[in-house]
Amino acid sequence: MFAPRLACLVAAAALSHSAWSANAPPVKIENSNLDAQLFYQLLIGEIELRTGEAGNAFEVLLDAARRSKDEQLFRRATDIALQARAGDQALLAARAWRASLPESQDALRYIVQLLVSLNRVPETLEPMRALLKVVPAMQRPALINSLPRFLGRAPDRVQAANLIEQALQPYADAPDTRAAARVAMGRAWLAAQDNAKAIELARRAHALDPAAEGPAMLAIEMLPGSAAAEEIVLGHLLAKPTSNGVRLVYVRSLTGSQRYADAIAQLEIATRTEPKLPPPWLTLGALHLELRHPAEATAALTTYVRLVETEPAPKPDASASAGTEEEEEAPNPRGDGLTQAWLLLAQAAEQQGNFAAAETWLAKIDNPQRLLDVQSRRATLLARQGKVTEARELIRRVPEKSSEDVRAKLIAEAQVLREVKRWGDANAVLALANQKFPNDADLLYEQSMTAEKLNRMDDMERLLRRVIEIKPDHHHAYNALGYSLADRNQRLPEAKKLIQKALELSPGEPFITDSLGWVEFRLGNREEALRLLRGAYKSRPDPEIAAHLGEVLWASGQREEARKIWAEGRKRDSSNDVLRETLARLQVDL
Repeated sequence: MFAPRLACLVAAAALSHSAWSANAPPVKIENSNLDAQLFYQLLIGEIELRTGEAGNAFEVLLDAARRSKDEQLFRRATDIALQARAGDQALLAARAWRASLPESQDALRYIVQLLVSLNRVPETLEPMRALLKVVPAMQRPALINSLPRFLGRAPDRVQAANLIEQALQPYADAPDTRAAARVAMGRAWLAAQDNAKAIELARRAHALDPAAEGPAMLAIEMLPGSAAAEEIVLGHLLAKPTSNGVRLVYVRSLTGSQRYADAIAQLEIATRTEPKLPPPWLTLGALHLELRHPAEATAALTTYVRLVETEPAPKPDASASAGTEEEEEAPNPRGDGLTQAWLLLAQAAEQQGNFAAAETWLAKIDNPQRLLDVQSRRATLLARQGKVTEARELIRRVPEKSSEDVRAKLIAEAQVLREVKRWGDANAVLALANQKFPNDADLLYEQSMTAEKLNRMDDMERLLRRVIEIKPDHHHAYNALGYSLADRNQRLPEAKKLIQKALELSPGEPFITDSLGWVEFRLGNREEALRLLRGAYKSRPDPEIAAHLGEVLWASGQREEARKIWAEGRKRDSSNDVLRETLARLQVDL
């Protein structure tokens, strides 16, 4: 019954096509530059290349490119030389390309990159200047931003930074390029490890255009540890509150420094300005959970789940599904995000003592790649209900496909045991792990923490010194060793040096700042201790930091504030050992 309509549609289409064809202007046919000789050269060049005669192919195609002045042929000849690792010939071709087509941006880019590869970096100045001239004005800021990458492989970074400064000098004061020029110079000097120049250039660029993202992104690269850099970032976010791309990169930096409270403040702004963007909600929930705010975590995580589940499912990639059935499934970012959210929601329910709700969230997860994570969470629920043997067995039954799986299972089992303060059993599991995986710095560190709980301080120190020997930049090991000495009021000058080393390796990390504040208190420097501990607590209001800050306030006569800080800490985690010991020792009843 629909045939007549279909016929009409076909007829109408045919008529319209005929009418268009009749009225369409004649197509102008342009003759190709491909004459018989050029065609023959191309054919010979490709045959030579296929038979392994790359040198002959290069010569033939370069001659053809010169004759035809064809950009694609110049690129082909240059690429053949590059594939043959003949850098000088590639540079010869790129320069011939530029001679034939002086306005070619690609030719100039090739020349710059080839000169860097050939370690002829000083010669890049002229082609960089030429490239900056020929590029359209609208594209120039983007090109300026990319210049540090052009010279990123230069062996002498100071020389490279100076060359970039010289190339950009004509654009340093032009309104459309002055901010970008300073950012590019700053990034070059940052690569040369001259942070002072980099921060000054970022500051000037920010002053010229506070809403520009470039200066803020450069400043983030200098975090943590630079108050001036952070001031630039915050200034940009104040000038442009909708700059959530910069904001989320800043959050990543804050999270890496364990400044969770500051990261949460930024994420709350991001979720207000773009409430339908899922990722910030997931991160916000995870950070609230770290600070033991289960209700806030649940609200953020359920928002994330709702947003993701109401998004249209991504279309499957035909190329990705073309493999055999035996191949593992490709990662699914949407599914991975939901899995992470459900795991975190289970943890939030657990923090609230609602084990049934935690299991409900875990039951939603059908992700074989995260089986150990799911079973570890279930094991923790069992252990908290006194079913420790069942909990351990649950983890042990998880299949193993590699030695990394064995290692992960041992860590998971030890973590479950630590959750219920079975320190001896946890230490035994970690000792076994260290037998199976000797010289593993992270496993040694984990065992040192259980040794401390068992009051085996000599073992703890031995293990931590071994960690430092294996991995000299393991800031947690320096901090743990320094803090343990300070907490026992032993070898305080050495403790301070160890903690300062940790802070040098991880600037701004609240727990390390807390340790430094604690050792200053032990050394009798109360004012400095208070300054450090207040900063640490502001960044991460953890019960242990609250215990230390409260004690210094108490000793300084500021007892009401001390009580307030302790009460906040106890509200977050009433079972925290350090806080409970502090209150008992000082005979404080909240």
